[in-house]
Amino acid sequence: MKIAVTYENGQIFQHFGHTDQFKIYTAENGKIISSEVIDTNGSGHGALAGLLSALGIDALICGGIGGGAQMALTQAGIKLYGGVSGYCDAAVEALLGGTLEFNPNVKCGHHDHHGEGHTCGDHGCGHNFQ
Repeated sequence: MKIAVTYENGQIFQHFGHTDQFKIYTAENGKIISSEVIDTNGSGHGALAGLLSALGIDALICGGIGGGAQMALTQAGIKLYGGVSGYCDAAVEALLGGTLEFNPNVKCGHHDHHGEGHTCGDHGCGHNFQ
């Protein structure tokens, strides 16, 4: 199983479409056997689902994520665990152990408001995208 986590300084980055890095984990028999941090090379939103699909990712752990990206992940066959915060490693361990707390209805509804600025209040990323 391959798991991707939006990544920033060991923590789950809180806006899928603006993540600069993913931490990719390979797990077998419920245990992490390897991990690496990869750059997104400027890919954003929908292109990230394609990147993850090309990497053979089975599951994504992230904070906030928009509806379009959720649909792209679903079409790519990637299981979404959104609305998660904290340390990446701990989240993956919780997922593998069946105890990960996530929000299946996580949404980021600001995608039509980039020019107006947005504080991602729905998912607490604290970034103002303008």
